[in-house]
Amino acid sequence: MSVDLGRYGIWLRRDQLTPGLATEIEALGYGAIWIGGSPPADLALPEELLAATTRIAIATGIVNIWQAPAPEVAESYHRIEKAYPGRFLLGVGIGHPEAVREYRSPYETIVGYLDELDAAGVPVEARALAALGPKVLRLSGERTAGAAPYLTTPRHTAEAREILGDGPLLAPEHKVVLSTDPEYARTVGRPKVRDPYLRLSNYRRNLLRTGFTKEDLDTASDRTIDALVLHGDAAAVAAGLNAHLEAGADHICAQILTASGTPDDEYRAALRALATELGLSRA
Repeated sequence: MSVDLGRYGIWLRRDQLTPGLATEIEALGYGAIWIGGSPPADLALPEELLAATTRIAIATGIVNIWQAPAPEVAESYHRIEKAYPGRFLLGVGIGHPEAVREYRSPYETIVGYLDELDAAGVPVEARALAALGPKVLRLSGERTAGAAPYLTTPRHTAEAREILGDGPLLAPEHKVVLSTDPEYARTVGRPKVRDPYLRLSNYRRNLLRTGFTKEDLDTASDRTIDALVLHGDAAAVAAGLNAHLEAGADHICAQILTASGTPDDEYRAALRALATELGLSRA
C-alpha cells in the first residue's frame, strides 16, 4: 500500500465536494477523502482537492469501469501522481448491472480493466477495488492494494478479512447520522439506503449473504436501516465505526448523512463532533 489513508476517512459524492470543504476535513484530522458518484476519467476533481490541501489522501470511491476508459484513467493517474506523489488512491469498480445497458461478465470485465491499468503502468499498490463477494474480494487482494466495500456491516468486514488474509487493504464505507433520535435517523437514512441500493442485485446478494432476509430488504426494515446507517451521539457512532477496525478493517470511511443532503451547518457540526470523538481533533 503506497498511500497512507490513516484510520478514518470521509466519503462524499463528487457533487458535494469543494476545495474549501476538503481543507476543513483535512484540518479536523481525517486521513482521507473518498470521492463517490463515479468521477470521470479525467480525474479533475481529485487533482483539484489535492491542490487545495497539503496532507490528506484523496481516493476515488469509485471510478466506474464501464464509464471511464482505462487508458484515460491511467494517464490521469500518472499526471496526479507526478504532481502529488503518494497522496492519491485510484479506487475502481464494476458498478451494477441495472445501470449498464450492455452488461458483460462483471468478473472478466474487471480483470480486463486491471490488465489495461497494468499495461499503462498504474502500480498495484496505488489502486483499490470495490469488492463485496468472495471472488472479487480475492481478486482485490491479488491485483490491487485491496478492497473498498460499500454498504456493509462489521460482519462483512470480518468475513472479508478472512478471505483477504493479512496484508491487503480493507477499507469499508459506513453511513452515519449523528442523532440520538432513532426515528429521525431512520427518516434521514432510509431513503439513502433504499433508493437505489436495496433495489440493486449486487448489494441485495451481499446483504442476504450477511444475514438479512428478503423481507428486510424489500421493506427497508428498521433492522436493516439501523445496521447500515449508524446513529446515536458521537460516541455511539464512533464505536460503530471502530467495530469495523476491530473486525479487521485497516481504514473506515464515514458517509455522514443529514436531512438536507448537503454539507450544511448540521453536516459540519457532525464532522467536527465525530473527529473529536475519534481523537482526531483537538478543537
